[in-house]
Amino acid sequence: MEHIRLPKVERVQLADRSSSRRAQVGTLYLTAFHTIFVDNEVHNELWVLHSLVCNVEKLSITSCGYPLLIRCKNFQVIQLLIPKENDCNDVFVSLLRLSRTERYEELYCFSFMPNVDKAARGQAWDFLNLKAEYNRMGVSNKLWHTTSVNREYRVCDTYPADLYVPKSASLPVIVGSSRFRSKGRFPTLSYYYRETQAVICRSSQPLSGFSARCLEDEQMLEAIMKSNPGSRFMYVVDTRPKLNAMANRATGKGYENEDNYTNIKFQFIGIENIHVMRNSQQKLIEVSDLPSPSMGEFLLGLETSDWLKHIKSILAAGTFIAKAVAEEGVSVLVHCSDGWDRTTQVCSLASVLLDPFYRTLKGLMVLIEKDWVSFGHKFSHRYGHVVEEPKEASPVIDQFLECVWQLMEQFPCAFEYNERFLISIYNHVHSCHYGNFICNSEKERKDLGIREKTHSLWPHLWKNKVDFVNPLFRADHSQTKGVLQPLTTPYCFKFWRGLYNHFDRGLHPRQSVLDSLMAIKEETQQLEEVLTIYQQKLAGVGREQANDLFVKKHGMKNSQGLWAEPTHIRLANSPQDYNGGNLVSGPKDLLPQQRKTNLDLSLFGDTSESSDPDNSDQESEGADFSCHSCSGGASPPSEDSVKDPDSDDPAFNNA
Repeated sequence: MEHIRLPKVERVQLADRSSSRRAQVGTLYLTAFHTIFVDNEVHNELWVLHSLVCNVEKLSITSCGYPLLIRCKNFQVIQLLIPKENDCNDVFVSLLRLSRTERYEELYCFSFMPNVDKAARGQAWDFLNLKAEYNRMGVSNKLWHTTSVNREYRVCDTYPADLYVPKSASLPVIVGSSRFRSKGRFPTLSYYYRETQAVICRSSQPLSGFSARCLEDEQMLEAIMKSNPGSRFMYVVDTRPKLNAMANRATGKGYENEDNYTNIKFQFIGIENIHVMRNSQQKLIEVSDLPSPSMGEFLLGLETSDWLKHIKSILAAGTFIAKAVAEEGVSVLVHCSDGWDRTTQVCSLASVLLDPFYRTLKGLMVLIEKDWVSFGHKFSHRYGHVVEEPKEASPVIDQFLECVWQLMEQFPCAFEYNERFLISIYNHVHSCHYGNFICNSEKERKDLGIREKTHSLWPHLWKNKVDFVNPLFRADHSQTKGVLQPLTTPYCFKFWRGLYNHFDRGLHPRQSVLDSLMAIKEETQQLEEVLTIYQQKLAGVGREQANDLFVKKHGMKNSQGLWAEPTHIRLANSPQDYNGGNLVSGPKDLLPQQRKTNLDLSLFGDTSESSDPDNSDQESEGADFSCHSCSGGASPPSEDSVKDPDSDDPAFNNA
């Protein structure tokens, strides 16, 4: 609060940059963690977390006031018009400091206190169990096991405490390999493909220089290769461009020499570094931020940014690894420079292609927790959670989420979650609302007490999973069950408007396809529920009719306690002698042919008067012959003799 110069400003205008609509007039509030705008007329509130603020800029003075432009990390742009210059300057200085956190304890997640006790908070952090996830894959087994070598983070302080390695790799081999790898990040298991026993392992680059080699590291890779009995070699994939990897040799690093390793095939992928990706996204933001660009301007800007080119290269790398594991049955070791950016992107994306579990809501949570959080992706450095070197920032997980979205566009029935789920994860990575993405490693989070002092995001998303379900998802679809084989030709990649123009209300169409599909699905479910209710009622009515018919035919009491005549008795008497269960004295001058005709008509009803099937059934079963006059002109029978107790009962007639 000491950084807030002016906590409240009145008569502030909130301009709509996407249209020419009249600006909203309201009150601006500055709190320790939020900037809040309250509309004076309709009392709508706009809340913006300070940790989401990317940049604050003062624009040139206008006739309406002093403009202040706030750009957020989730691509929201807010333009305020403040009446007084001093007030504008105070808000500007306050926001600059509030949006630049200097210590982890200043982040919102340490002050976010929902109504949850300590026990419930601990259970929320146990919502995902990575040990259970490895068991689901099929490890530990006779070839792979967990090692305690890093339990105290002594071998590699950026790796998790529990790691899976080949059983044939001894402790000296593991330690020796870690000393030969950058940051001590030795090869370890990321994903086990049960069908072929092939694996995806990850590490950092070797400290090979131009000629250095390490016997333990060579033995480590040989152990990984032999842990796959179905293959005689393994791939080593360097995700960097070859030129970059060769340049690193001058600093004593580099890549594996095929001559020194047994039965490996080396492959360069060519994904650019974090600096190129940061500049590319900045150009993309400038394109999407244009107020009303022409089609030519937009396409030219999109091509110039090279953003989709980078997305294509990441997806192509994941596809190569997935095919090697699933189709060739060959294990793969993946690394870049330090093994926490491009390596993480490619390993997790290949897992999505290989395993349908990671295409479910909980599966994607587990994957991010396993490959990104526990394996030491530098969240705080890459997304500016605390004030660090600006050159460390880069949209690494942004690109992974977009690759998943591109897959969802190609395989719309294969993913349980929708784009809203991906965007929500993206927002929480930057917002620091929950503690999952704070710090740069598992060790740092443990030292800072993240589990004890903050809350976990995953139970919150799971609680609201109805909002994140893909309406097109089909659990029995062939896409859902198998390995995905995406196309990586340029025309298959799209601009992710749902993320970059999420707050652009002037963009058409204003209702997204996802909203329309979810509305249709909800309406369909409601109609199906109503249909089920009516089907149940109809089945009940049919059972009652069948029961009444059975009772009448067999001379038993029906549900109203009335007697129904047996069919064989009714047919044994002629219509002139029997009417409604009572014997009557009919005319005697009818010929046998006439009596037979009357009997037939009374049994099947008079079809010339009504074609209603319900009426026909009632006439045929009731056998009420009193409505048929005799050809002999005889007087009608007495009232007692024609009264049919069944036909007078309204309940029976209704049945």
